[in-house]
Amino acid sequence: MNLSPNARCVLEKRYLKKDSSGRPSETPEALFHRVARDIASAETVFGGDARRREREFFEMMAEGEFLPNSPTLMNAGRDLQQLAACFVLPVEDSIDSIFGSLRAAALIHKSGGGTGFSFSRLRPRGDGVASSQGAASGPVSFIRVFNAATNAINQGGFRRGANMAVLSVDHPDIEEFVACKRDRSELTNFNISVLVTDAFMQKAAAGEPFALVNPRTRQVVRHVDAARLLDTIVKQAHETGEPGLLFKDRIERDNPTPSLGAIEATNPCGEQPLLPFEACTLASIDLARFTAAGMFDLPRLERTIAAGVRFLDDVLERNRYPLPQIERLTRANRKIGLGVMGWAEALVRLGIPYDSEEAVALADRTMSFFSRAARAASQELARERGPFANYPESVHARGAGYPMRHATVTTVAPTGTLSILAGTSGGIEPLFAIAFRRQVLDGEILEETHAGFRSLAREGGFDRPEVWEHIAKTGSARGCPVVPERVRRIFATAADIAPDRHVRMQAAFQRHVDSAVSKTINFPAEATVPQVAEAFLAAWRQGCKGITVYRDRSRAGQAMARSSDCSGPACLSA
Repeated sequence: MNLSPNARCVLEKRYLKKDSSGRPSETPEALFHRVARDIASAETVFGGDARRREREFFEMMAEGEFLPNSPTLMNAGRDLQQLAACFVLPVEDSIDSIFGSLRAAALIHKSGGGTGFSFSRLRPRGDGVASSQGAASGPVSFIRVFNAATNAINQGGFRRGANMAVLSVDHPDIEEFVACKRDRSELTNFNISVLVTDAFMQKAAAGEPFALVNPRTRQVVRHVDAARLLDTIVKQAHETGEPGLLFKDRIERDNPTPSLGAIEATNPCGEQPLLPFEACTLASIDLARFTAAGMFDLPRLERTIAAGVRFLDDVLERNRYPLPQIERLTRANRKIGLGVMGWAEALVRLGIPYDSEEAVALADRTMSFFSRAARAASQELARERGPFANYPESVHARGAGYPMRHATVTTVAPTGTLSILAGTSGGIEPLFAIAFRRQVLDGEILEETHAGFRSLAREGGFDRPEVWEHIAKTGSARGCPVVPERVRRIFATAADIAPDRHVRMQAAFQRHVDSAVSKTINFPAEATVPQVAEAFLAAWRQGCKGITVYRDRSRAGQAMARSSDCSGPACLSA
């Protein structure tokens, strides 16, 4: 693996073993050997060839074709051995449940995982508490407690805890929840999302009243104007980038085990809807490494997908779970999330602009192929090892196909640091900019310039100061007449792409993904509230399971910034 300086920096700070003085005590190659050896050891449980699989797993990681989620890279073959990234924990309406979940979250964060919670079952602010004759403080107050606890837990020295807080749109405290991150210093360890129903979206479109219901008594507390409530959500998202929306009915249509309960929350980045006490392990394949001669090498991609599904199934065997409840449900459903990264980089190599009809059509075809190959691999493992325990009660058992080894197989994650290691673009996001600054870890600033663009500039004779001045100012080559039109089109950046194109790309992938898709719908700084509202509606209409928006410069700092937006490291925030 030809690791960039930035990749080596991230590896040294986050992933490599360290000695007692804090210096790395293993090389990147040794890390991949450690992970491959540990995960492949699960093959012996099923009579497989562990050495052969170890070589296979090592090669696809070392080549940058495939990387598992961060906890697997950090912990496989080490004392923690906690390998899952995504967890959802229940929060019932009792002190025992609330603080029991807080303790569980602490254990998960300590091992490198992220947690999602639905606070929708908590009684609203001011509701009666019979045991004390007092009044409830409401969900937002407990979210603050969880946030403060997360502040105290550094994830095994690797990264701070990440959380998702979800509240149902019909909760009486919904307005307080929507506004809870208006103060940017509040809830810094949480993303927040509103769980909305089709009924709410329809009532908002029709301007009809919508009932808010006390979750304890199931009685209607009051009615609100649905359109006005949605407008409040949109305005807050326009101002700060949060809350996002999760579309409950769309998520539930893909719930593989509805008899076990409804899905009410996701992991911190929204790509993994899970039941309470459920975990999921993820991995991503760099699509850019499968481009050749203007097309995808589909046979090689199919082989890597099959190996990736097997790897994740072995991870389930090797994982040491933080709680017995999580182990039982996760092993019974065996949810995995194999996804993609490097989509924008693949489009660049194929010469296809991200914001073109051709790109959306290719996304649809590519993820369709990916999903079919992943499901076929899961079915093959079911023949070898048996289906997941809850298969007879799942929606998969209703079809005529062969049993599945996993309740879910595919996910698209944001792949933040993984894409740095692989030297590619994150998830299915467009290029952020041709040249930019990225803040990672504990304030480390990484300078990034797209190597492909630099090479083309040298070969094409436009490696000139005015080009780089334009890119430093805008992040993009578009609008720079010195750069050939075709190159300007191919190197589309997040700010170049209209929001509706972002939504259409997310929807194209979502059509073929079992779980969900992590994607940010980017807006320029001058975007209006109605434009953000239209993106929310488009995501709902087009079948996305959720939506997250971000208007440029709507926060005092952001994790990635164009050079012209920075006077130094202080302009960026974690």
